[in-house]
Amino acid sequence: MAHVVDAHVGRRIRQRRWMLGMTQQELAEKVDIKFQQIQKYETGANRVSASRLWLIAQALDVAVSFFFDGLEVPGEGQITDVNERIPADLLSDREAVDLLRHFYAMSESRRRRFLDLARALSEVE
Repeated sequence: MAHVVDAHVGRRIRQRRWMLGMTQQELAEKVDIKFQQIQKYETGANRVSASRLWLIAQALDVAVSFFFDGLEVPGEGQITDVNERIPADLLSDREAVDLLRHFYAMSESRRRRFLDLARALSEVE
């Protein structure tokens, strides 16, 4: 069974890779390993060494600390949004990541109109 930290780091690697629209193969090539190893990292089956995490961070254009963001501290819990319908680990949802990618591809004026539409639709329920 994967350690909670290894599983969290793996999820964050997958989330960032999805956000960039990068495949496991592409990431593996950037850090000079096989894509199967990326799969094992992302599931938490294999622990990522510090030096490999550094290379992955560079390939994904984030600070190493990114992979630990949102990690729950035992006994303290995790800070979540007040709205309980939003999962604490929103970026683990592939649809949410896809939505964010498309949202930020829009112009600012379209993003504002999209938000107005989303607000109106959410009030219908």
